[in-house]
Amino acid sequence: TAKALGEPFEVCCELKYDGTSISLLYEHGRLVQAVTRGDGSMGDDVTANVRTIRTIPLILPPDGDYPEVFEMRGEVLMPWDVFEKLNVEREAREEPLFANPRNAASGTLKQQDPSIVAHRRLDAYLYYILGEQLPTDGHFENLQCAASWGFKIALQTMRKCRTPEEIFAYIRYWDTERKNLPIATDGIVLKVNNLTQQADLGLTAKSPRWAIAFKFQAERAQTRLNAVSYQVGRTGIVTPVAELEPVQLSGTMVKRASLHNADIIESLDLHIGDDVFVEKGGEIIPKITGVATHSFLIGDKVKFINRCPACGSLLVRYEGEAGHYCPNETACPPQIKGKIEHFISRKAMNIDGLGPETVDFFYERGLIANVADLYALNENKILHLPGFREKSAANILRSIAKSREIPYERVIFALGIRFVGETVAKRLAKSFATMDELMTADVERLIQTDDIGLKIAQSIVTYFANPTNRRLIESLRQCGLQYARLIDEQAGMLSEKLTGLSIVISGIFSRHTRDEYKDMIERNGGKNAGSISKKTSFILAGENMGPSKLEKARQLGIEIIDEDTFLSRYALDN
Repeated sequence: TAKALGEPFEVCCELKYDGTSISLLYEHGRLVQAVTRGDGSMGDDVTANVRTIRTIPLILPPDGDYPEVFEMRGEVLMPWDVFEKLNVEREAREEPLFANPRNAASGTLKQQDPSIVAHRRLDAYLYYILGEQLPTDGHFENLQCAASWGFKIALQTMRKCRTPEEIFAYIRYWDTERKNLPIATDGIVLKVNNLTQQADLGLTAKSPRWAIAFKFQAERAQTRLNAVSYQVGRTGIVTPVAELEPVQLSGTMVKRASLHNADIIESLDLHIGDDVFVEKGGEIIPKITGVATHSFLIGDKVKFINRCPACGSLLVRYEGEAGHYCPNETACPPQIKGKIEHFISRKAMNIDGLGPETVDFFYERGLIANVADLYALNENKILHLPGFREKSAANILRSIAKSREIPYERVIFALGIRFVGETVAKRLAKSFATMDELMTADVERLIQTDDIGLKIAQSIVTYFANPTNRRLIESLRQCGLQYARLIDEQAGMLSEKLTGLSIVISGIFSRHTRDEYKDMIERNGGKNAGSISKKTSFILAGENMGPSKLEKARQLGIEIIDEDTFLSRYALDN
């Protein structure tokens, strides 16, 4: 940075908060919209819920020197004490516990009822202001102004530094002191303070040249392994979980940690009663990283199970994979509930008002046994259940009815066929005009489709060969789901400017969302590729492009362009 600027500069040091990214738009001193920023691919409008967060001002003081229109960015967080209290309440109600404050904050912001959000006492820490005619040319100074307008800015944890020694002193101080904060942090962000210098430095394909993040080293604790339990996921994969003597770690009481798979268990040579080292990967997910003291003479050696803990089926391990799977996908309760949760998710059938808790509630009471049963729900069935009122029932039924309009490609994705993600589902919808064509396709026909390899093709054939799955497909047909392309493949095309180009999208964008860019590429004749290969024409890169993709692109000599170059080169920004 110093070499690029060729002049002195100040660095603003800030804590990196571990919450849900939020963008707040203000016009004439009033909050008009709040959108989650997430991974940059899609944002949710959460304005109604954000209005319940007391530390976010709805109306700014009339005498403030703020621009007519500006954006505040920051993080919505759940304080540690609120998080612990919420989990105590959920445990008392026998509801699933939140894994960490970040998940709790994210889940709360997605609630349909703002009163629930208000009850959970979310907080917001804001750290960046964007707009024209800002009060000063200094990032830190603008945040000071924002604090005077009523925004919660953690000025006491920020520092302007002029020398590397000052920066390292700041890092050393907060590496310890952060543990006393009321909210979760996972690192430090260093920013060139002067906005003009920021603009001069610009962006790389991966990130801004004027900012860098520093991650704290994961905290480690020692505790005892009491037992090992096993969880079954939607795809049938069985994950071992270490049940631990509770230990304080990174601000939370850790009782469980992932053991990943049988190979990890074997490499650790675990015995019940061992004293083990536990870390939080990225300050979030607890994992066992080693054994401090073995209890060879006391506890039994941990051996991976050979039968499903939920349904008793004999587990299988597929060639080339580390995980063990329960093959009983049509009658294993955790798999069934997981498939329903996937089916109703936003990028699949987008059925609002239903979440994991409601799915579990309906399943345990016999209302739903598969995804087709959702379409048999009615107001009478729902209102007979405790805790449901007419408004909530109506919202669920309205959303279920609307899902019948979801396009064919998303219906394919919603089925939850192993290895069939969003991109593969789109490829299948383009190559097979109807569900009947897809169901009858053999492996040879499937692998002729772009991005469909042998493993995916075999998985699709296996799925449709299962009589239970075929009955489910027919039931969903009777429910009125879209089982065919509604328009010709070429309909809706804007141009052929990208014909013959295979494009990989990576990173976070500011001009359009990732989904918008994917749609733009397809409607102009291009192909969205899921991974980098010699066939890749170029990479459309935003901020925070993954380092592995960056390295592979360099090895293969693949061109990397930013969104402005992409839009101007192909004249696509209409």
